[in-house]
Amino acid sequence: MATGGRAGAAGTRAGLDKRPDEVAAMFDRVAGRYDLTNTVLSGGLDAGWRRATREALGARPGSTVLDVAAGTAVSTVELAAGGVHAIACDFSQGMLAAGAARPVPKVAGDAMALPLADESVDGVVISFGLRNVADPAAALREFARVTRPGGTLVVCEFSSPVWAPFRTVYTEYLMRALPVIARLVSSNPEAYVYLAESIRAWPAQPELARWLQGAGWQDVAWRNLTGGAVALHRGTKPRQSR
Repeated sequence: MATGGRAGAAGTRAGLDKRPDEVAAMFDRVAGRYDLTNTVLSGGLDAGWRRATREALGARPGSTVLDVAAGTAVSTVELAAGGVHAIACDFSQGMLAAGAARPVPKVAGDAMALPLADESVDGVVISFGLRNVADPAAALREFARVTRPGGTLVVCEFSSPVWAPFRTVYTEYLMRALPVIARLVSSNPEAYVYLAESIRAWPAQPELARWLQGAGWQDVAWRNLTGGAVALHRGTKPRQSR
């Protein structure tokens, strides 16, 4: 992983002023074919991103991990490998219902007000969900509240490709090809216009690292996946209060 500094991307109409009820309703509408759509749009890379997220977390057997914005709990099942107690949490009832058959515990909850006690989990993961939170900084602080001292946070999120030519191609794919593909496979293709814009509006790796640090996470670092189109940010909760 690396650390550094560069300003984030400019906002669009899919900026950071999201209403949780509207975003939850949008995900309810895409839940039916959400997993298939993700696999198609990512070219099958989503499974590898989930494995990399689990490895970055490094949870030990018997530890408890909260998977925030877990959707249909595909990512939670990955985190539960090796004897980890992984809990799926999402504010979309439709998403949780779509993943009802997956054998992990599930709880409805907002990333900014988690239904867990203080210092009750050993780690928190949020994959491709932080950019949909109305106040990401508040969510990062909330993740710290429920995490035990010395615990780990991993944020897997779309990011900024590091090679300029690839960054240009990637942006064109988001705004042109992604909505077209979504119309073929998604149960609510209009939602993917919002999702594409939210990815383009999201800050680059160094800015997100600063957000984690501002929320009190230590030893913050990141690792680029797929040339920086996706990045894993990792932080540790201090063992003693500052």
